[in-house]
Amino acid sequence: MRIDIVTCQPDLLGSPFAHSIVKRAQDKGLAEIHLHDLRRYAINKHGQIDDYVFGGGAGMVLRVEPIAACFDELLAERTYEAVIYMTPDGETLRQPLVNRLSLVGNLLILCGHYKGVDERIRTAYITHEISVGDYVLSGGELGAAILVDAVVRLLPGVLGNEESALSDSFQDNLLAPPVYTRPAEWRGLEVPEILLSGNTPKIDVWRHDQAVERTRQRRPDLLGD
Repeated sequence: MRIDIVTCQPDLLGSPFAHSIVKRAQDKGLAEIHLHDLRRYAINKHGQIDDYVFGGGAGMVLRVEPIAACFDELLAERTYEAVIYMTPDGETLRQPLVNRLSLVGNLLILCGHYKGVDERIRTAYITHEISVGDYVLSGGELGAAILVDAVVRLLPGVLGNEESALSDSFQDNLLAPPVYTRPAEWRGLEVPEILLSGNTPKIDVWRHDQAVERTRQRRPDLLGD
């Protein structure tokens, strides 16, 4: 998978992609992540990429021309199955959407900033608008980092045990059950006996029951009817 990210703050994304699972995916050649500094496409020698809001009001808006110039350059080189704009008013990022995006070849992600981007960019280029939650960040970079991490970890060969991703929270509309490791007893708190029994079928039933109960308590909205 190739992921291109267009941003006016590329330094914000250096660290998230230089460690852990995302770095492993890049080292294995399973994912390529390219950052594109929007200021390289500024409209003048002063590096201008934003302007005042038509109609008045506080805040600045990213202009059409720099984004279009960057997009046109990238789109001339390859096809993108999804052109994504990170925005608070987009579709809330959930696991089914992450699963679908993990199956495509190339992603192009635009990070908003200030008051956002000129609406004509959204009309002309964007195929998916995604929000990471009902709150506002300083820009779309941290949201893009979340999206990339969630998608890349699902690529075949990235995780040491691919079955691990299948048991994550939300994969089956349930939260994950409690997990334990050694020691079996700590400060009077013991690991449930069933997990030490070696009886895999009963352990699977216990885990499912625990997942349902935890979901019922913490996220009943996931259970629907």
